[in-house]
Amino acid sequence: MDALIIVDIQKDFLPGGALAVSQGDEVIPVVNALQKHFDLIVATQDYHPASHLSFAANHKGKNPGDHIDLKGLDQVLWPIHCVQGSEGAAFADRLEMTKVKKIFQKGSDPEIDSYSGFYDNGHLKSTGLGDYLRQKGVDRVVIAGLAADYCVKFTALDAKGLGFDTVVVKDGTRAVNLKEDDFERALEEMEAQGIKVVGSQEIIKK
Repeated sequence: MDALIIVDIQKDFLPGGALAVSQGDEVIPVVNALQKHFDLIVATQDYHPASHLSFAANHKGKNPGDHIDLKGLDQVLWPIHCVQGSEGAAFADRLEMTKVKKIFQKGSDPEIDSYSGFYDNGHLKSTGLGDYLRQKGVDRVVIAGLAADYCVKFTALDAKGLGFDTVVVKDGTRAVNLKEDDFERALEEMEAQGIKVVGSQEIIKK
């Protein structure tokens, strides 16, 4: 069985948001079109407490884009975004949500970030997504959303690591691009791990 995983299509990641992904809104019609071809759809939601230690504002003298050591992991510091209960944490208005069976929240532990929809960055705690998909008999996941070089990439790598046949929809994602070529590098890294990167039409035409 196939499942569609919609990653973090939230207002703070759209143009004008606190951590805007350039052209991030362009993935919404692609993802809405994809949904018609899946019986099982889940979504992930970045959902931070205001005290989250990945926020540059919570470290004196630090700025977004700086790096720190957080629980032994290299941590990029971000602007305050997707704070629990805030408008920015809400899903995009134009994103079709009626077919989404379950939402998996991540990043709620203030002391560790969580890019992947499956685990925090240290693989200390699971969100339950992997077990949920297995219980539903899923063997292939198709992933789209934001952002290609962080949450989409790490969700895809964990899905592959858990044994799911993993596909990322190239036109259904955009990148933060802290460095100019981060989008291409993320795609190359995923493909090197056996993850398929395809256009949405390859999914829709089947």
